[in-house]
Amino acid sequence: MHAGLDVVRRIRASLITSIGDVAFGMEDGAVSVAGLVFGVAASTDDSQIVLLAGATGAIAGAVSMMAGTYLDVHSDRSRAAALVEQARRRIDADPAGTRERIADQLRAAGFTEDESRGVTAAFERNPGALLDYVAAFELSVPRRAETSPWTHALWMFVADLVAASIPVIPFALFDIDTARVVSLVVTGALMAALGIARGRIGHESVPRAALQTMAIAGAAALAGVLIGRLVTQS
Repeated sequence: MHAGLDVVRRIRASLITSIGDVAFGMEDGAVSVAGLVFGVAASTDDSQIVLLAGATGAIAGAVSMMAGTYLDVHSDRSRAAALVEQARRRIDADPAGTRERIADQLRAAGFTEDESRGVTAAFERNPGALLDYVAAFELSVPRRAETSPWTHALWMFVADLVAASIPVIPFALFDIDTARVVSLVVTGALMAALGIARGRIGHESVPRAALQTMAIAGAAALAGVLIGRLVTQS
C-alpha cells in the first residue's frame, strides 16, 4: 500500500516538474497532426489512408519531440554542471574575495554593513551554501538537477502522442464524412481546453489564450487542407 502511494507521489511530482513539457507537447501534437490529418482527409475519401498517415505522423512526431526534449534538458544540465564546477574552482582559489564580492552585492541591494558581514560569515562557515548562492544568484543555474532528462522526455512523449491521437481516432471509428466533422469538433475542443489550461498556468487571460490556441490549430488545419487540395488538383 505504502509502496503504491509512493509511486503515485513520485509520478505526481514528476508531472508537476514537467508540466511545461506536457503543455507544449499536447499543443504541438494536436496542431501538427491536425494539419496533417485534415490535409490528407481533404485529398482522399479513404479513411484508412487518413488513419495510416495520422497514426504514422503522431508516433513519429512524439518520438521526435521526446528526443528533442531529452537532448535539450541534457544539454542544459551539462552546461549548468560545467558552470557550477567553474564557480567551485574560482571560490576555492579565492574564497575571501568571493565573500567580499557577495558582501558588496548585499550592500548594493540595501543590506547594512552588519547584515552583509553576518551573511558572509555564515558562508565562511558553510562553503556549500556559498556555492549555492553563486550558482543561483550569479549564474542563474541550479546546483543540483532535480529531475532527469528522461523524466521530461517521457512526459513529452506521452503528452504529444495523446494529443496527436485526438484528430486521428475518429477516422478509425466512423466513415470518412462523419470522421471529418467529428475530428474537427474534438480537435477544436481539445485546443480550447489546452488554451484554458495555458491561460491558468501562465496567469494570462483565459479567453485570449484559448482563442490563440484554437487559432493556431485552425491555421494548421487550413494549411493542411489547402495543400491537400493543391495536390489533388495537380
